[in-house]
Amino acid sequence: MAKYWQESPPILQEFLNYHASILSHSAKTVDEYFLDLRSFFRYLKVRRNPALAQTPFSEISILDVDLEFVSQTQLSEIYGFLTFLSGGAPAGKAESSTRARKCASIRSFYHYLCVHAHQMEQDPTQSLNNPKLRKTLPRYLSLSESIQLLEAVSGPNEVRDYCILTLFLNCGLRVGELVGLNVQDIREDTVRVLGKGNKERQLYLNEACLDAIQAYLVVRPEPKEEFRHKNALFVSRNKTRLTTRAVENIVQKAVRQAGLDPKYSPHKLRHTAATLMLNHGVDIRTLQDVLGHENLGTTQIYTHISDANMKQAVEANPLSRVKKREE
Repeated sequence: MAKYWQESPPILQEFLNYHASILSHSAKTVDEYFLDLRSFFRYLKVRRNPALAQTPFSEISILDVDLEFVSQTQLSEIYGFLTFLSGGAPAGKAESSTRARKCASIRSFYHYLCVHAHQMEQDPTQSLNNPKLRKTLPRYLSLSESIQLLEAVSGPNEVRDYCILTLFLNCGLRVGELVGLNVQDIREDTVRVLGKGNKERQLYLNEACLDAIQAYLVVRPEPKEEFRHKNALFVSRNKTRLTTRAVENIVQKAVRQAGLDPKYSPHKLRHTAATLMLNHGVDIRTLQDVLGHENLGTTQIYTHISDANMKQAVEANPLSRVKKREE
């Protein structure tokens, strides 16, 4: 993130520091704020100074952006930026989800200036509407496909990889949460998980998870003594903490071995765990705590994805077997 600080004017640095130090947002989240706002400021500079249109968009400096510059922002300019993104410039047409995220970053920036920094009185985002998102149902494995995936695991790291898939499918972990696990996070029948926003939650481990972890710890390589590796639960053959990309490769390999759709990723295994739990009696608020969702609305998407449950609901209607009388 250091290189980003060099490209940020003071007014943006203060905003990023607020999210990093006060709100304890992750480095990835702070970086996304920077990238979103850098694009927005570059757009504003070109819009207000058409001569800059001759300069490659990626080379437009924002170091001169100050309070006077951002205070002039109009709602129409923000909508213009979103339209600009929809048109495919400068790095391709942005998906609605990307535009919605940038919209949220802009709103957060001006909210900070008005409410927390008290540097502006009028918030130009006050009447800003978010881009409409296309609602898609998350993809997930059925129970039989999940078992098929676990049974397909093989190779020199079979015990480790089986343990990883078992935790994904039983606990619904995010991939970042899994790679961040340390040995000391496992305490009897629980695991301490560090989720988004550095928020901790404790999950109980079922029999399948405990057996898989115990089997893996027997063969787990002794990691390097470097601080960032020595306590890692999941270790590579180089005796370093597994990376997110490495875990994604492990999942993709197992999916191929099982003959399943190659598009399944760690995040889709998280969807699978959530769906299986919900379909087998876990209530929505408990599922929210298990998944580490801050808002219940994020969890509620899983209430709409079970065709079996919807069919059962229709069949349960007392009128389901009433037929028209024959004349």
